[in-house]
Amino acid sequence: MVDESGRHQRFEASDLAIVLSHYDLGVIERIQPFRRGSRRAPKVRITTRHGEFLLKRRAVGKDDPYRVAFTHGLQLHLAQRGFPVPRLIGTRGHNNSMLQHGGRTYELFEYISGQRYDRSTAEAEQAGVTLGALHRLLADHRPKYEPPTGTFHGLSEIDARLAMIPDAVAAVDNECDAAALADTCAFLGDAYREAAKRVDETGYRRWAPCLVHGDWHPGNLLYQQRVVVSVLDFDSGRLETRMADVANAALQFSMKMGKVESPENWPDGLSIRLMKGLLIGYNQAAPRPITPEERRALPWLMIEALILESVLPIARVGLFGQINGLTFLQMVERKIRWIKPHVEKIVSLTE
Repeated sequence: MVDESGRHQRFEASDLAIVLSHYDLGVIERIQPFRRGSRRAPKVRITTRHGEFLLKRRAVGKDDPYRVAFTHGLQLHLAQRGFPVPRLIGTRGHNNSMLQHGGRTYELFEYISGQRYDRSTAEAEQAGVTLGALHRLLADHRPKYEPPTGTFHGLSEIDARLAMIPDAVAAVDNECDAAALADTCAFLGDAYREAAKRVDETGYRRWAPCLVHGDWHPGNLLYQQRVVVSVLDFDSGRLETRMADVANAALQFSMKMGKVESPENWPDGLSIRLMKGLLIGYNQAAPRPITPEERRALPWLMIEALILESVLPIARVGLFGQINGLTFLQMVERKIRWIKPHVEKIVSLTE
């Protein structure tokens, strides 16, 4: 999610000039940094006489040209079917959807204006409807490039990642409570293994994979009048079970939060109201309704997703964004302690 400095990466002026010279944008009136999304993928908003555009440099690790071509194929397929994605802008002459310069990969998109998720039931339901439509429309897509694979479920390296956390956190916080951190890491390891076991008991590993977005959270959707007008960031698109997307969406769109920099004050739970809205919306537009087996896996997949998304960056840099690693992991522990007694409630939301 972040680079090791915790700061947004930036374009060099010389690189920016060279990259933009490959596009027919006309007279450029303004260029301004665009700081939403991953800090490792710098972006600028470009205003011209012909409209507005967003230039993005792919983060290292997600910039393989074949992977980029695969995700562009997803976006083009969806756009042709009226799905709300920003238009890809091709290069001058060859009309390529990506540009490689200096060993890095760049993309240029139409800039879409919209509002962020307002935590209303209507917008949660719309997020679910849009995800269901994405799964339905991608069901007949045959990629020209081999889809990436990956999962947050049942990863054997979770213990190794957790073992890295004490040193990583100590490197940026020499006053960290080592005993409290050890207790939280032990809890998260046990919770992850239990959740993975419960998911496997539903038959998860036999379920057919499909093409998924891979990062369905509120920051990647834009709304106008409570309707989704743009889905962003297909960098994590891959072949995985649809419930990986659904579980992550149910988690992200129901998360109760406070001030971003103070997760120690966030409420412990998730919003059942918003989770139900998203799941009902998904069933309206998906290729088929969520099955009983998928419902049973849902809360446990949510636990796995929450743990892995938190553990990986903290194991690497000791922080989650710019938030203290121990503080963030203790918030994750509280969320999981809330989910467990609410498992049956979550399972019943789409009955």
